[in-house]
Amino acid sequence: RREPLALINLKKKNEETGEEELASRLGHCKAKATRHIFLIRHSQYNLDGRADKDRTLTPLGREQAELTGHRLASLGLKFDQIIHSSMTRATETTEIISKHLPGVKKISTDLLREGAPIEPDPPVSHWKPEAVQYYEDGARIEAAFRNFIHRADAKQEEDSYEIFVCHANVIRYIVCRALQFPPEGWLRMSLNNGSITHLVIRPNGRVALRTLGDTGFMPPEKITRT
Repeated sequence: RREPLALINLKKKNEETGEEELASRLGHCKAKATRHIFLIRHSQYNLDGRADKDRTLTPLGREQAELTGHRLASLGLKFDQIIHSSMTRATETTEIISKHLPGVKKISTDLLREGAPIEPDPPVSHWKPEAVQYYEDGARIEAAFRNFIHRADAKQEEDSYEIFVCHANVIRYIVCRALQFPPEGWLRMSLNNGSITHLVIRPNGRVALRTLGDTGFMPPEKITRT
């Protein structure tokens, strides 16, 4: 529902000017800018924590976040904002990354919290959440996709560069949805901690995946997937 034709009321079309007016109105609704979406998986965290507040980053996780922040800063891009999951490991990763990107505003959201987006196909034996989780988490993660992953607003004049710090399941689902792949295949991908996934959304709504789970900027001994 973001194509220009979906944004205007065709019933209000002026019969006298006809197609000329329609073309003008469509022009005002067309996106002009490209959005660059950088999806960052949180760094390694304490798996033994019982509550979310106890699942803090490990010393290695903090190193990974520093490396990710340095990598993002080295790109020389003018980042517009950092939107991050409200979970502890994502918030801590964001705080470390943001030190390398001074002045970039940070926004926390519950939409990007980790969860079970959709039952994977083929199924796996090592991970079987309760069926209710797919209904609860799936609706929320789909809402995150619809809210954040779309072409630029028609009022946006310049290309934008946005960072989203969240979780492996959320990123994998978003990648499948953005590329119009069957979302049930999300679990076939694997993402390292602190990795960078780069999506490009053109004004016409076309999406390209430039990098998936990149950690080439980390020394091999610093790379984990836990």
